[in-house]
Amino acid sequence: MLRLDPGRGSDFPPVVVALGAHCDDIEIGAGGLLLQLAEAWPGARLHALVLCSTSEREAETTASLKSFSAGLDLELTVLDLPDGRLPAHWDAVKQAVEDTGVRAREAGDVRVVLTPCRGDLHQDHRLVAELAPTVFRRHLVLGYEIAKWDGDLGRPAVHLPVRPELAQRKAELLIEHYPSQHDHDWFDREAFLGLMRVRGIECHTRYAEAFYCDKITLGVSAPALHERGSS
Repeated sequence: MLRLDPGRGSDFPPVVVALGAHCDDIEIGAGGLLLQLAEAWPGARLHALVLCSTSEREAETTASLKSFSAGLDLELTVLDLPDGRLPAHWDAVKQAVEDTGVRAREAGDVRVVLTPCRGDLHQDHRLVAELAPTVFRRHLVLGYEIAKWDGDLGRPAVHLPVRPELAQRKAELLIEHYPSQHDHDWFDREAFLGLMRVRGIECHTRYAEAFYCDKITLGVSAPALHERGSS
């Protein structure tokens, strides 16, 4: 099992970047991971960018991401680009992602970048996924998945086990913070837990989130002497 680590020490605080086309994308796709990072890396920085919003939805996503990242140092940028039209605003999207990258790298050691996956059939999600690795070229970029009408779920290779209480917490926070989305048939507790249950089966656990990754660089470390039975 590969593990995320917090980086090189206190002089280089771990930084997580989360990119979303819409206000609930990050939490739907990677809410379980955010909750685990908040537990494991208290004080780490979270730089979140949301590109499409309204005043109502900005208030929702601000409250939601504060809850999901409680314990992390959150910097949130919410723009008001038009929903469903991001490809027509390519320059603005590219600039926003680049600006987030600059601030994140100045803040510390970027350990992981969360973004929609390239295979997502929603044009806004797909554009963000395509631009993320052009800005974060030497970082671990994980593409999260969002279940929807398009039926574009695939076979992600990266799985993150999520403890049952955190899976339940993810679903509860989404329902609590996004009342504007309650009338959508894809936005309910069963949908969130159901997908996590399927991904859990794929990695021999109860619940999991799954991600796509275009490139991973491996490093091999020697075990400690006591682990080799030496004195």
